[in-house]
Amino acid sequence: MALFGERGYSATSIADIQLACGLTAGSGALYKHFPSKLALLAEGVHRYVASVEKSRAGLMEILPDDPRQALQMIADAVVTAMAGDGPVIRVVLRDLERFPNLLNELWDGLLAALYNEIADWLRSQQAAGRITVDDPQATAAVLLASLTYYRILEALIARTPGNVDVRSFVVAWVDSAVATLHLTTGETS
Repeated sequence: MALFGERGYSATSIADIQLACGLTAGSGALYKHFPSKLALLAEGVHRYVASVEKSRAGLMEILPDDPRQALQMIADAVVTAMAGDGPVIRVVLRDLERFPNLLNELWDGLLAALYNEIADWLRSQQAAGRITVDDPQATAAVLLASLTYYRILEALIARTPGNVDVRSFVVAWVDSAVATLHLTTGETS
């Protein structure tokens, strides 16, 4: 995945992959493990989806009642989980549209689920009288998209929004999210 992220899927040869794995270029040894370069990419996507699912499993169940504290935990979890995802982000945005099955696996198995979990959390917070929001699904989309934007820019162009550090970005994101959600319990500290 690092080579695919660095060079792109098409520009990464089997020989490049073999050398990176400590195999002899042109030996065909990689084919003992994977029938094709596409199968190797698919395995990389499968492993990535599984690792992210494992790292976020149970997060929503342990969020505190205080919305600000919960938003802080969500933000910390997302930016931490995405910290090493640069190669995968580049592959997803540059190469996966050619492979709709892999793109669907990533979207359905990971991203759509996360958007829905955030929307469900927003609905539960609203039902508990802690926040007021008109459209939890759309608000979840905006909140999560704005949060992931930091790591996406970092991966794609080695720059961050406003050239701020990740901690400052998270603090500002939490403040913005709190304002957007119109906390109703007075729990804003």
